[in-house]
Amino acid sequence: MEIKKVALGGGCHWCTEAVFLSLQGVTRVEQGFVAQKGDGSSFSEAVIVTYNPSQISLRDLVEIHLHTHQSTSEHSFRHKYRSAVYVFSDGDYDESNHILRELQTEFKETIVTKTYHFKEFKPSDEQFHNYYYSNPEKPFCKSYIDPKLKVLMAKYSKFMKAFTNLDTL
Repeated sequence: MEIKKVALGGGCHWCTEAVFLSLQGVTRVEQGFVAQKGDGSSFSEAVIVTYNPSQISLRDLVEIHLHTHQSTSEHSFRHKYRSAVYVFSDGDYDESNHILRELQTEFKETIVTKTYHFKEFKPSDEQFHNYYYSNPEKPFCKSYIDPKLKVLMAKYSKFMKAFTNLDTL
C-alpha cells in the first residue's frame, strides 16, 4: 500500500485539521507550522496530511482544500495563514501546479494558493491537536469550523469517513 504526504495551509490549522481528519483515505493529520524551501521561507499555519492515493487523490485533496478556505483572498493575515500546497517531491510539485491551473475554472476570482517545496515542520502544542473533534461545541468550532465541514458535507460527502456525523450542522 502506497502512502503519500502533502502539507496544506490556508487558514487556522485547527480548521484545516478538522476538514482533513474527516476524509477517507487520510491516515494522519499533523497540525502545526510549515516552512517552504527557497527565498522568503517562513513558517505559517498548516497541516501535514498523510494519505492513501488509492483512496483519495492529490487532486481531490487540493480541490477540497481550495473550497474550504479563502483560496482567492489576499487578506492581511496571509503571512500567518499562507494559502499553500507544500509538496515532498518534484513530481507532486508539477502535479499540484497542474491541478491548481485546472481548478481555477471553478472560481470567479484568481486562486492565490501557491505550490511550494516542503522544508520544515514544527508541531503545534499537543493540547490543540484534534481540536474540533475534542471540542465541537466550543464557540470557535461553531463559528469557524462548522461552516467548513458543511461545505465538505455538501460538496464532498463521498469522501467523508463513516464516523463523521455532521447531521447536526
